[in-house]
Amino acid sequence: MKIICVIPAFNEAKTISEVVVKVGQQVDVVVVVDDGSSDNTASLAQTAGAIVLRHPINRGQGAALRTGTQYALDQGADVIVHFDSDGQFVAEEISEVVAPIVNGEVDAVFGSRFLGKENNLPLFKKKVILPLGRLFNLIFLGVHFTDSQIGFRALSAQAARRLNWQQDKMAHASEILWLTRLVKIKYREIGVTVHYADFGQRLSGGFKIASDLFLGRFLK
Repeated sequence: MKIICVIPAFNEAKTISEVVVKVGQQVDVVVVVDDGSSDNTASLAQTAGAIVLRHPINRGQGAALRTGTQYALDQGADVIVHFDSDGQFVAEEISEVVAPIVNGEVDAVFGSRFLGKENNLPLFKKKVILPLGRLFNLIFLGVHFTDSQIGFRALSAQAARRLNWQQDKMAHASEILWLTRLVKIKYREIGVTVHYADFGQRLSGGFKIASDLFLGRFLK
């Protein structure tokens, strides 16, 4: 079974080499989509052993994942893993995430920061931002996942072909959850370890995700 990991990257020269090497020990092929970086992310990823695809401009994480996922499908992937480039996830947990797909139990597995694994989420993000994201997804998208926004997931080739997300930026994560429910893909959530160096998304980012979903999907 061919497992390909797709890693979107934008100016991640500090971490990309280590991430590629560690992920490469867990999968058959690592694909890094350099999303318009101004540093040497692309060359470092290639030297570390990844196949590198490049966007000439920064289009967003959702667009980078779409590019990499289509490439993986074209290369005959049976399972496609989405994984972040900043070193926050643990590559050794890829085997746990893909196992339910490899064993034929489900077609999609979503990582969660709320199912028992270690994480260092700041209190405001844990108690305010992410619960609000879960509530938004439940009310407006009709989906109930323990984690509304995380970049660690695995899809069977069949599921990847059916999940035709359109959001180019961070709203793609919620859109993928919604599409999973909409097209009735069998899925499972699995706890994953997360170690943050940069706490990233703030409340304003959550509002931007919500507005992107409304403008891009519901107000067409």
